[in-house]
Amino acid sequence: MPGASAHTLQVAEQAFQAFATGLASGYWSAFLACLSDDFTFWFPAGPFKGLNHGKARAEEFFTLASTVFPEGLTVVVQQVASNPTTVIYEVRSSGVMLGQPYDNQAAVAFEIKDGNVCAYREYLGVIFQLGQ
Repeated sequence: MPGASAHTLQVAEQAFQAFATGLASGYWSAFLACLSDDFTFWFPAGPFKGLNHGKARAEEFFTLASTVFPEGLTVVVQQVASNPTTVIYEVRSSGVMLGQPYDNQAAVAFEIKDGNVCAYREYLGVIFQLGQ
């Protein structure tokens, strides 16, 4: 399967940088501006588990993330993979989660349509962190 076009990669990279800035600082406006009006996101656990719809719901989710990581979360890209519509970032993240040291590896996928992120999916190992 072919990879993403240069334009799709550029849109995804701009969105990812805004995403990483949001995680580090709690300022999400630049990332939210990258989202399409019909944006959806999927998260594997907690109150946002499953498929969520809309920018307002996304803002709730990312605002909650900033309260869980009040000192910010540092994200380092390990590798990037793509197909024609989706760019996946494998990342290592670290910070302090609810007062406890946090270190994890995850994958986040940005689906790109018409120059915007139309979908976000996050895959991470949460079973031991959530006590499930």
